[in-house]
Amino acid sequence: MRPASRFPVWDNHFHLDPAGRGKEAVKDFERAGGTHLLLVHKPYHDLPPGDLDRTREALERTVRMAGWVREAGVVPFLALAPHPAEFTEMLRSGLSLDEAAATYEASLRLAAAVAQDAGAVALGEIGRPHYPVEPAVWERANALMDLGLALCRDHGLAAILHTESATPEVFADLAVHVRKAGLPFDKAVKHYSAPLVDPALNHGLLPSVIVGKDQAERAIAQGTRFLMETDYMDDPRRPGGVLGPKTVPRRTFELLEKGLANESQMRVVHAENPRKAYGVDVAV
Repeated sequence: MRPASRFPVWDNHFHLDPAGRGKEAVKDFERAGGTHLLLVHKPYHDLPPGDLDRTREALERTVRMAGWVREAGVVPFLALAPHPAEFTEMLRSGLSLDEAAATYEASLRLAAAVAQDAGAVALGEIGRPHYPVEPAVWERANALMDLGLALCRDHGLAAILHTESATPEVFADLAVHVRKAGLPFDKAVKHYSAPLVDPALNHGLLPSVIVGKDQAERAIAQGTRFLMETDYMDDPRRPGGVLGPKTVPRRTFELLEKGLANESQMRVVHAENPRKAYGVDVAV
């Protein structure tokens, strides 16, 4: 039975896949106490990057899957963008640096247009490689990230940032890019973040904490300015990866049961912070 709650429970990073569990995964989230989630676009294996028609088909697939979320009794919000890894995947497929960058740029601009039409609240995931690349590739990837941030600013969207692992140094560097783009820091969401909630550590960006073992406890001990995520992949080749769909509600209610947080604090994390980041009303 779903736990009773007087506040929403929001998973800030949740993927679905037609080849995965789909609606059943969302039902697991709902039965555990989840009420809202950010459905984030991801690459689909049958729609490789490099063609704008395939990109549009992939984005529209994610938009359609928001209906699965509603049917499972959960409120969906959308983040749409070509994944940053698609840029380097195009390089591996044989495109030149200029060709891959031009194609990825066109895909970003298309995603911004589809996001507007679909009522999405964010471009995501955008960012840069989380693995070593040549300096020229790194420089171009940062330029593409800057374009994504500018598109977020121009379209009134948040940015879901996929980058290398979150450290204070990485947050400091990302803050430079966000400031240059003129995007409000509350709308720059660092996906898959360590529990770096102290502003001295995150440099003003909004951490979306991956709530594995002890991470939620470490986050709430520093404050309430963070989001909680599973990065659930819905990938049949990786069952349960990254974290299972029940994890955010379970961690939320564990914090309450252990006396490590109160409902007022959880309301900030699950309702007030999404409102600031995405401009949405979150209520149960």
